Amino acid sequence: MKLSDVIIKPLITEKATGKAQIEVYTFVIHNQAGKAQIKTVLESIYKVKVKSVNITNRHGKTRRVGKYRLVKTLPNKKIAYVTLKSGQIDIFPKA
Repeated sequence: MKLSDVIIKPLITEKATGKAQIEVYTFVIHNQAGKAQIKTVLESIYKVKVKSVNITNRHGKTRRVGKYRLVKTLPNKKIAYVTLKSGQIDIFPKA
C-alpha cells in the first residue's frame, strides 16, 4: 500500500472539533492500515510528533432508500484518533 493511500480524509464532526482542542485529531483511514503506518504518514505530511494512535472500526448501517424502500448497507469505515506530542494540524475550515 502506498503512503498516500493510508489516510483517506480527515473526519470533521462535532465530536472531532471538540477533541481537536485537546490535540486529538480524527481521520478516516484505509481498512488495511496499521498504527505504525498512520504515525509515519502523519509525521511526514504534517511535520508533527505523534504521541499515540487509537483505531476503531465503524460498521456500516442499513438504510431504506428509493421509491421502493430497498435496503442498502453503507460501507464500513476505519477511524483513527491521533494524539499529538507537539505541533498542530490545520484541517478545519476557517469561518
